Amino acid sequence: MARVLELDELVEHFTLLPDETALLRNKTGATRLGFALLLKFFVRAGRFPSGRSELGDEVVEFVAGQVGVSGSELGFYDWSGRTIKAHRAEVRRVLGFRECSVEDAEKFTDWLTADVAQAERRPELVREALLGRCRDERVEPPAAARIERIVAAALHRAEETLFSRIAARLSATETARVCDLVTSERDDGDTDPGVRPGVDVPAAVELEDGGTVHTRVGSAGAPGAESAGLLGLIRSEPGAVSLESMLTEIDKLTAIRRVGLPEDLFADVAPKVLAGWRGQAMVGSPSHLRAHRPAKTVTLLAALLHTRHREVTDALVDLLIATVHRIGARAERKVTEELVNAFKRVTGKENILFSIADAALAHPDDAVREVVFPAVSGGEQTLRELVHEYRTKGPVYQRTVRTTLRASYTHHYRRGLIRLLEVLEFRSSNTHRPVLDALGLIGRHAASGNRSYYPVDEPVPLHAGLGGDWEPLVWRADTRGRRRTVRMAYEIATFQALRERLRCKDIWVAGADRWRNPDADLPADFDSRRVEHYRELRKPLDPTAFVAEVRDELGAELDALETALPGLGWLEVAERASGAIRLAPLDAAPEPTGLRRLKAEVARRWGAVPLVDMLKETVLRTGCLTAVGERAGRTGISPDVLAERLVLVIYGYGTNTGLRAVAAGRHPHSEADLRYVRRRYLNLDAAREIAVAIADATFTARRATLWGAGSTTVASDSTHVAALDQNLLTQWHSRYGGRGVLIYWHVERDSMAVHSQLISCTASEVAAMVEGAVRHGTAMAVEGNYVDSHGQSEIGFGVTRLLGFELLPRIKQINRVRLYRPGPGLTDRHPRLAPAMSRPIRWDLVAQQYDQMIKYATAIRTGTASTEAILRRFTRTAAHPTYQAMLELGRAQKTIFVARYLRSRELQREINAGLNVVESWNRANSVIAYGKGGGLATNRRDEQEMIVACLRILQAALVFVNTLMLQDVLDDPAWADPLSGPDRRGLTPLFWSHVLPYGQVHLDMTARLALRT
Repeated sequence: MARVLELDELVEHFTLLPDETALLRNKTGATRLGFALLLKFFVRAGRFPSGRSELGDEVVEFVAGQVGVSGSELGFYDWSGRTIKAHRAEVRRVLGFRECSVEDAEKFTDWLTADVAQAERRPELVREALLGRCRDERVEPPAAARIERIVAAALHRAEETLFSRIAARLSATETARVCDLVTSERDDGDTDPGVRPGVDVPAAVELEDGGTVHTRVGSAGAPGAESAGLLGLIRSEPGAVSLESMLTEIDKLTAIRRVGLPEDLFADVAPKVLAGWRGQAMVGSPSHLRAHRPAKTVTLLAALLHTRHREVTDALVDLLIATVHRIGARAERKVTEELVNAFKRVTGKENILFSIADAALAHPDDAVREVVFPAVSGGEQTLRELVHEYRTKGPVYQRTVRTTLRASYTHHYRRGLIRLLEVLEFRSSNTHRPVLDALGLIGRHAASGNRSYYPVDEPVPLHAGLGGDWEPLVWRADTRGRRRTVRMAYEIATFQALRERLRCKDIWVAGADRWRNPDADLPADFDSRRVEHYRELRKPLDPTAFVAEVRDELGAELDALETALPGLGWLEVAERASGAIRLAPLDAAPEPTGLRRLKAEVARRWGAVPLVDMLKETVLRTGCLTAVGERAGRTGISPDVLAERLVLVIYGYGTNTGLRAVAAGRHPHSEADLRYVRRRYLNLDAAREIAVAIADATFTARRATLWGAGSTTVASDSTHVAALDQNLLTQWHSRYGGRGVLIYWHVERDSMAVHSQLISCTASEVAAMVEGAVRHGTAMAVEGNYVDSHGQSEIGFGVTRLLGFELLPRIKQINRVRLYRPGPGLTDRHPRLAPAMSRPIRWDLVAQQYDQMIKYATAIRTGTASTEAILRRFTRTAAHPTYQAMLELGRAQKTIFVARYLRSRELQREINAGLNVVESWNRANSVIAYGKGGGLATNRRDEQEMIVACLRILQAALVFVNTLMLQDVLDDPAWADPLSGPDRRGLTPLFWSHVLPYGQVHLDMTARLALRT
């Protein structure tokens, strides 16, 4: 169905020019209108419409009005006879196009193979490139079936070319090592082993040097990688933070390096293509991988080794950071537990001091026991408790923690951390060279036995981590009175300093991906395409112009708040210990009374609708599964059967009940069939594309008269989900009171999720917010993002300002927010706001680092690295100069927002309403994903992410079908009375009172819901 065009689009693309009108002189009636539509459609799309369905009614009426023919006349136009052939020939002649010949088709195939399909593997995008090339060459695109054949041929030739090129770069020895991964493997992975999610299977892998690595595969391994060999080890996921996991990952990295692949083997291969090959190798069993032609087998396995090398390196860095943190945290907990029983807080210290002073001055010559002790309530015992409190809270406590930490490191964790130094190569700029030199010293003396000190003649690098409470433990006088460096204390202090530098990427790791050189995260073509990148962000090239724009906006918002403050009954600004700003809560909104009746009518008309039927109806109406089959290429499964199995797999994952439970339903598909479709067709990218297709279809199906104009704002928030903890993602967090992960949602105003992420409990919600707003992939243009307090920061305000969308948070402690001045010497400009005002913004710093900030914003926009990896440079421990500039810009933008927020009750209600939508979305999670208690009963990251992606698909299908149901009900004359204001405000398609998510799965693709829309 054609998209409805707005009036400005009709005027731009379908207005007949004078020379075009002249072509209609000898045409009347239906032929006149049909020719005009063919001509304007071809001018706009570069091809002819396939039929009447591609021409919207508004287009037909707009053109009909210009040619003086009724739009209904188009019904008499012959879309397959001689007339339309003559019209097409005339249009081609006038516009200078020709028909596509066999020679043209072969030339297009060669061009796609060489210039497009080697970097882009999605058929729909290759098809778009082909249509664009046809237009450039002034060739009418061939028929749809012929286009599909050209695209398929180009994709196949390009892939074969890449396979041959990569395989040719490997020597015979390297090829043999790669092939050994599958020739020596058992084929247990050819069929599903029936390992339950979350159950680990012990395995042992014998390495070439005779050593044995004990690892665990099964829940931690990839599908089809259950065989207890080297391939299974390489494909396995890391376990929980522990010494065993660290040693296993080190052995895994060593095994990958023994294959000896060249570092630049895939230098000219697009990252998405490489990721696709890695995905195929991860899920294929040894026999399936061997069945390919040799060049493809070698390329897939080499891609797996190449990507897993970077992923394992990242995992080791994660383990290092988490392990060093755990050593310190456990030491503090242990010391606290030892002291807490003896610790008793002494109250009334001021009174005790006064009593002692008064007694001492009254009897200065008497004994302490006779004068001071009786003056204090509790006597000598109270004074002893007071001394003990100081000692346990002061430097003595910290030194005790450091001593316990050193013992934990020496007796357990040191073995793994020292081995990490052997396999990881840390690098940095000269600024942090002392930490790297210290690591070199530790490595040189790692095998020095029980020696307490470093040799006297060994230069010991000094770095910032050796000061403070560590100083008396690191430096000690030996028996001869010489100042010596204690090895164990020096090592753990250095590892702690390394952890802090790694977290902000001041130090990075060679061969890593997320922890790589931060300069590699930035776009390599920024200097050569600077003007284009600035234009994409809609930012001026001149930093002074940008600074003036932000400064003027800041001054205007503060002026507006200063002027309006006396009339704002909900706002007070005054000197207070609790904070200068006092904002009254919003009044409760009127309760919608008609929505319950509306939902009851939906339930009456359609009854209890099984959730699987809602998914099925969505699939049939939107065609969201089409791209999955196209990308898979040739297959022995018919499209109808594939669609049924995909629906069942999505339902099994989205409800968290699993494929075994779904396979027991009323349909002809076995559990093995569903698992094969999951491995072969449904990867994470495919699931996200399905969700995007449903969201876009929902936006198209909405009626503006009911839902209003398209939304440009989203609300984002996280929800905590329990998960198994034998992996690096699951964490315990005090805020949630248990172990689990976070699902971070982006949901637009009318309850459709546009993005979802699976993140750890300690991950940056600011980074997750930016990632979803920038890379949601739907047709929606995001211009604003509602967040709660955890999703905002000063850095977040700065980044969103550069990226061109508004950060709209609900700040919990807004009473303590400080407003920054637009410039120096303006202390008297806002006297009413003075209690909340702070210093002026340092605009000079923003101007100096403006180009670098734009460079980082461009990296986020273009996706050269993840948003979290880029924002890792901007942490409190970072010394990066751009960080300080981004902070200043963020403070200015936050002040702009807060000034507008305090002044506008409407904005406050808008943000609250937006966040209520995402909170309702989170409540629906537990209703749909009810299996296994709502927790993620697997340790595999890919399985966890697939559950989240399929949950998003199910909820999107629920919203899509509910949207159509509500529109059907409100089309009924009995519901012709308009909804009340509160009803319109509260109208949402996210409700489930009529939905049946439980029970046996019965799938019948021929049975449809009775929807008129």
